[in-house]
Amino acid sequence: MDRVMEKVLVTDPFLTDEFKATKPLYAALVPTEIFKGSHFERRFVTPFGGVWEDLAKAVAQAAGNEATRGYSVRGTVRRERLRRIQEVLDGLEHPGKGEARKRPDWDAELEYITKGQGEKVPVEVVCDVLTTTHIEGAEKKVVKAFELKAPLPNSDQTKVSKEKILKLYAMEPAVVSAAYYALPYNPYGKREDYSWSFPARWFDMHKDKVVLIGGEFWDELGGKGTYETFIEAVDEIGGPYKERIYREFLGIDPPDAR
Repeated sequence: MDRVMEKVLVTDPFLTDEFKATKPLYAALVPTEIFKGSHFERRFVTPFGGVWEDLAKAVAQAAGNEATRGYSVRGTVRRERLRRIQEVLDGLEHPGKGEARKRPDWDAELEYITKGQGEKVPVEVVCDVLTTTHIEGAEKKVVKAFELKAPLPNSDQTKVSKEKILKLYAMEPAVVSAAYYALPYNPYGKREDYSWSFPARWFDMHKDKVVLIGGEFWDELGGKGTYETFIEAVDEIGGPYKERIYREFLGIDPPDAR
């Protein structure tokens, strides 16, 4: 947030006179504050990809787990499984001649892929976030991989994530205990209402168990109740920044001060 404030106030401010000169029609029809807000939003949202990963790492560590960003998982996958992964992805992207595009079905796809045999091939998958939980009193550990994307991801990003997750589940012997496609929040509210079309080509966003949206993701990272705690923690620091944005960027008093 400090970097965002530095950008919008110092290094890349919204210049009203320049805006009116370059977009006189817009300035004549719509209050300048609308476009000023859009200027701030772009500089706030764009760099947030890495921020979500940092937050996920911090939440996992606060729950007593190990967590790493950009971790390379190395293992082996049988050659036929790799071929089947590509076959599944191709079927979701390009329908056969005279056929409708296939709909994603995680359980059926994974069952088909893991029946593949052949020689083992070395494979490396770079995970957005990897967490490790050590089981107290035992030598066992639970390793979870997360492909963490913006709430409205594009199709290409999601395809890459699905390929990575399928490879993780196809590794033999298993290297991770579980892998997920995760969105940090749901702009549609409930999971059953999520309707962004691009990821829906690759995952059943309502039913696939490897998909985590909003609170499901944060609770998977840190245990039940993590999401509520996380939101409360963010709220604690939000007030002063909101006041600065009102006064220093928008140039108006906050609503509660009027």
